[in-house]
Amino acid sequence: MSDKPAARPQAPQLTIKISEEMQRGAYANRVVIGHTRDEFVFDFIAELPPGPCVVARVITAPAHAAALLDALAENVARYEKDHGAIRRGAPPMPPPQFSA
Repeated sequence: MSDKPAARPQAPQLTIKISEEMQRGAYANRVVIGHTRDEFVFDFIAELPPGPCVVARVITAPAHAAALLDALAENVARYEKDHGAIRRGAPPMPPPQFSA
């Protein structure tokens, strides 16, 4: 018997494409979440003048929503370890609006 631990199989490499528009991202300061038996719907909203607007809608399976919850909790914990506790309460001020 070998003293070396068994090698863990490597996960396959995943190549992800992202459009230039998607790379810019979308600002959202609110999210509305709904669900059916088969899916979760996340509507990300920017509450900015002249009024609130859905900037992205993500529809996913319950298992993926649960994985998102776990990943978000892990990342918030790491953020708070590095930067201190996140203050809860009033949402942050939206970014300034610039006109062309």
